[in-house]
Amino acid sequence: MSEVDHQGSRGAHPGAGTVSALAVAVVAITTSSPLIAFAAAPGLAIAFWRNALAVGVLTPVAVVRRRAEFRALAGPYRRQLLFCVLAGVALAAHFATWVPSVKLTSVAAATALVCTQPVWQGLIALAQGRRLPWLTWAGIGVAVAGAAAATGADLGVSTEAVLGDLLAIAGGVFAAGYTALGERARSTLSTTTYTTVCYGVCALVLLAVCLLGGVPLGGYPAATWLAILGLAAGAQLLGHSMFNFALRRVSATTVSILILLEVPGAALIAWAWLGQAPPAATLPGVLLVVVGVAVVVLGGARAGRRTVALSTSTDAEV
Repeated sequence: MSEVDHQGSRGAHPGAGTVSALAVAVVAITTSSPLIAFAAAPGLAIAFWRNALAVGVLTPVAVVRRRAEFRALAGPYRRQLLFCVLAGVALAAHFATWVPSVKLTSVAAATALVCTQPVWQGLIALAQGRRLPWLTWAGIGVAVAGAAAATGADLGVSTEAVLGDLLAIAGGVFAAGYTALGERARSTLSTTTYTTVCYGVCALVLLAVCLLGGVPLGGYPAATWLAILGLAAGAQLLGHSMFNFALRRVSATTVSILILLEVPGAALIAWAWLGQAPPAATLPGVLLVVVGVAVVVLGGARAGRRTVALSTSTDAEV
């Protein structure tokens, strides 16, 4: 979503409701990695149940409120349906790489590396023929250097930690693909219809992977089921919903920067709750990743404002 999508509906100062929604969203997504690390279940199974439970909540609402739109998916919205399906496959690939990564490397490293999504989003834009501003390139360079530093530091920890780092990076790449495909689907579809179809496809793909790989989908202790429910209700539904609510009143840049608070927040929760102190050698790399991604987001917002200003100036001349 661009910085100007809801320009007219945003005030100069967001109200208390918006601030509260953003606070809830940040807390909700911050709990994601620690809950995954805590749950005594395979990463792929956690990814499946997280999406399946979310679909179970969304489907009744979507069927009641968006029945006509669902019927249109078989007709005039057939192209949007294709993008929903592709986005669901990309989302499944994201969860299939990132969720297991939290089991292999530290929560801090996995969260920071998957948050490189805006970096890969920028490179996708470049592949689509768009020019990237120098500030975005600078941010990409810093973030990539940080990812390399964090992964290199994990070489001294274990090969398992390095594999976790690489899976987290892959998760960020697939998340960027998911977002790019979702933008195409959302051109005409409502959020409810899009997320229901997308999460449904994602859950089906993950279910197939679990069944083919012999991943157990049950038999977990009660505490693990509570953690999975927390993931579905928190990060999957509540976190994303509150950010979508806030986007009507604050810029996408603000939301993107706030999402980066997940990195230190998740690390602190994992440290306090799970006793998982991130390896000191990885911290400089993690910090560089966060700084680099922030620069990428700000660079993209700056370029967007410049494009809008140029367009306005040209219209005035005409």
